[in-house]
Amino acid sequence: MLADLTVSELLEKTAAGTPVPGGGSLSAMAAAVGAALAQMVAGLTAGRKAFTAVTPEMTELAEKARRLRTDLLADMDRDAAAYTAVMDAFRLPRETAEEKSRRADAIQRATREAARVPLAVAEKALDVMMLAGTTVAKGNPNAMSDGAVGAMLARAALQGALFNVKINLRDIRDEAFAARLSAEAEALDARARALETTILSHITLEDIDIGLCSFFFNNF
Repeated sequence: MLADLTVSELLEKTAAGTPVPGGGSLSAMAAAVGAALAQMVAGLTAGRKAFTAVTPEMTELAEKARRLRTDLLADMDRDAAAYTAVMDAFRLPRETAEEKSRRADAIQRATREAARVPLAVAEKALDVMMLAGTTVAKGNPNAMSDGAVGAMLARAALQGALFNVKINLRDIRDEAFAARLSAEAEALDARARALETTILSHITLEDIDIGLCSFFFNNF
């Protein structure tokens, strides 16, 4: 599995000049990192006296982030497999009319799956954005920047996944299928844009400076 590689190995494999892993797999990874950061901030919040009121919410949030992180790591391989299936379909023989028909059908099936997988990643990335945004708004302010990084990584992951949805939709002949996924992608994009604005409204560089000063004052 791609997630079992070291960071250096994954980056080397990505940089190797081969089609996979590519932007789809790395988008899933970015969202998984965002989920890990959301889980971290929730863990730095839950159970502390100053945050008793939000401890139940943060405990639940940490578990949701853990599940998303696990799913998104698996999506790295799902995306690579989906793209590989498209390439394999294009390599099918096309000498006879029957072979051409079989090849065309295989390409369409594989391309539909190659659009579905990143759409699912985008949906999960939006969930990660919401969780990370909650840690920014309600979590331990000393870890506010970590929650913000998690949210922005998920935001980038969502956008990257939608790029992959759209590029695959170009080659799908089933107009109803393409229209439905395109509408879902546009809706996710709109929700992400609005959520990004909301999250960023909760954090400024001044907030981070104040949080760090408070952290060092209270711990050293």
